[in-house]
Amino acid sequence: MEEKINSKGIALPALVALVISSAIGAGIFDLPYTLAQAATPGPVLIAWLITGFGILMLSLSLNNLVINKPKLTGISDYARDGFGDFAGFISGWGYWLSAWLGNVAFATMLMSAMGYFIPSLKSGNSISAIVIASLISWSLTLLVTRGIESAAAINTIVTICKLIPLFAFVVIALLSFKAGLFTEHFWQNFSVNMQKQPLFGKATTSGIFNQIKGCIMAMMWVFVGIEGASMMAGRAKKKTDAGRATIIGLLALLSIYVVVSLLPYGYMTQAELLQVNHPTVLYIFKDMTGSFGGAFISIGLIISILGAWLSWTMLPVEATSLMAEQQLLPTWFGKLNKFNSPANSLFLTQVLVQVFLITLIFTDQAYNFAYSLCTAAIVVCYTLVGAYQLKLGLQQRALRVILPGLFTVIFEVTAITLSGLQYLWLCTIAYVLGFVLYIRARKENGKTVPKNEWLMMGIIVGLAVLAVIFLATGQLSI
Repeated sequence: MEEKINSKGIALPALVALVISSAIGAGIFDLPYTLAQAATPGPVLIAWLITGFGILMLSLSLNNLVINKPKLTGISDYARDGFGDFAGFISGWGYWLSAWLGNVAFATMLMSAMGYFIPSLKSGNSISAIVIASLISWSLTLLVTRGIESAAAINTIVTICKLIPLFAFVVIALLSFKAGLFTEHFWQNFSVNMQKQPLFGKATTSGIFNQIKGCIMAMMWVFVGIEGASMMAGRAKKKTDAGRATIIGLLALLSIYVVVSLLPYGYMTQAELLQVNHPTVLYIFKDMTGSFGGAFISIGLIISILGAWLSWTMLPVEATSLMAEQQLLPTWFGKLNKFNSPANSLFLTQVLVQVFLITLIFTDQAYNFAYSLCTAAIVVCYTLVGAYQLKLGLQQRALRVILPGLFTVIFEVTAITLSGLQYLWLCTIAYVLGFVLYIRARKENGKTVPKNEWLMMGIIVGLAVLAVIFLATGQLSI
């Protein structure tokens, strides 16, 4: 059967750009410092191998689901089809939360990047910084309300622009690379290397494991967005392009991340990397090339964040629109304007982003809270994708379908366990409001809430109440 083509849809190059732009935000520009805090080059390489394999399994699962379940669209639809409406809601609501809360982080990072030129913005949470970030955020929202397909075309151009400074960094870093420095402490834990006794300078299995553990969560974060093409599959020219774009995007991202994170180990010692200002890539490049190089990377960082911010303005509202179509949210969330864009959801999401931006003026805890929720919420979404793939594989008795799903589940569950289950606990707070909307959607569509779903909601609400109590008493930190 020939695949239906949407002539006005998003083409493969734009989908690949969406994957890359969604994932490459600000995190890559501070990746050398983040990883240097945890590990030496050897464990970093192993951690990249593990993370790359885990994300590859997720990508293969998404690719298989896009091709073999063409009537399903988006992460929430996979969870709903595999495990029921409530699982679909948990996945979709978590994805929406993760997406827009991540925009709060983009806002503060963008201001810090602009602070290279305008010192008053460097803190990221001054009144002037919040005002400028708010104006940019509303502008991106208005752009997307004019049509998601046109916004995706602009995103393709932005992706190309953001890769240019990263390519320049890689070239100069290669020319400045010192192999002896890179291999000097290839396996040894940094804190152990600083011990005076030579005996403690030798790497141990437990030491290497702890270094790998310290890297994986940061590495997972720079891959958030890998599902961007799958989320937009319904708007693609060909649905199968979404799966291809995910695989191509993954390979491109993995290559970029490995090179950018490892080359600095051959230019500075680990101790020196930990003394570099943030974002690390900017100031390493400035050290290599002078002030002009720092300005060049800073401009690239600004473009990078704007590109990622644009992508993550599109993705959360696409999630809520799909959930409304699937009767997991009230129809209000899915109403489209004359440009075929979900304006209601866009403006609600933007209002919530604005509220969080304002709170940053008074405290930095809102940012930490948002980051914690993002981490847990997106891992839950990815785990349900893997579980659905695994379920299909078991039903079909096909090993080639079983393995990607199985390894995705193992990787995601292990990652959230290693990074701290308190993040998953905190995530329960954000679901309480969502439950009200889910119940309303059920009534709107003439459905009742089954007893087992009431029970699950009760357990999650109970955990959320405990989390709030523990936060208030200081027994749970963010």
